[in-house]
Amino acid sequence: MDYEIFNGDADGICALHQMRMAAPRPGAKLVTGVKRDIKLLSRLAGRVGAGDRLRVFDVSLDSNREPLTAILAAGCEVGYFDHHFAGDIPAGPITAHIDPAPEVCTSLIVDRLLGGRYRAWAVAAAFGDNLHDSARQAAAGLGLSGAETDRLRELGELLNYNGYGGRIEDLHFPPAELYQALAPYESPFDFLADSPDLRRLREGFASDMANAASQPVFLESPAGRVYRFPAEPWSKRVSGVFCNERAREKTDLAHALLVDNGDGTFMVSVRAPLARRHGADELCRAFPTGGGRA
Repeated sequence: MDYEIFNGDADGICALHQMRMAAPRPGAKLVTGVKRDIKLLSRLAGRVGAGDRLRVFDVSLDSNREPLTAILAAGCEVGYFDHHFAGDIPAGPITAHIDPAPEVCTSLIVDRLLGGRYRAWAVAAAFGDNLHDSARQAAAGLGLSGAETDRLRELGELLNYNGYGGRIEDLHFPPAELYQALAPYESPFDFLADSPDLRRLREGFASDMANAASQPVFLESPAGRVYRFPAEPWSKRVSGVFCNERAREKTDLAHALLVDNGDGTFMVSVRAPLARRHGADELCRAFPTGGGRA
């Protein structure tokens, strides 16, 4: 049996799409979830065995070390594509393509492996991951107009926006469903032209960002800004895009967003200053459910 495990954001979806166009695995079972559901391999440990093949996209190896070790010990073949901190690669039948450089995303790693064959999707993913400079550098050789590059930016940001939520029910579309909607399209521009789903994402994005814009800064210092949002579904949906926009607004500051979970806890999103892209992953890994990239 084949399995495709992917983060439910723009990077995970676009990385999977590029690889499946280049090397299809018909009938593969999709395993994904909201963006913060990062321990996806735990769903498969104990259920897979010799002869099964897994490809993993944009999911932290370090956060999945225990189930991955069990999956490899069971004789599964694993291809791992990611840009988060990994630590040591477990022994076994695994091929790992991991680059934690702060201006690289998983889709750009896959693009590198495929020699730029489906690069427009990698450009959209990089925009979605707030890697605007990397996205524009990747787009430079495609001969795109400024308007076309902006359309890829919008696509990446909308795909990324859809991945955020406390649970699948908070999202406009389950990530697996959104992937299936774009899977028939080799070109992201065809998907942009044809998809009825983008209107729903655009409208939801505009409404949620309007709510976010009305929230004041909770704490500001020379080092950074902190925002605090109420326990509402829109707060989680918009958290990633909102943090990315604030980070681009003041590139010398760190940013954090605290979203009230309604149970005395908070979901926290962190962004290192874009002028100094390091340290956010180390901070987040200090917490049991934390992770991410530098």
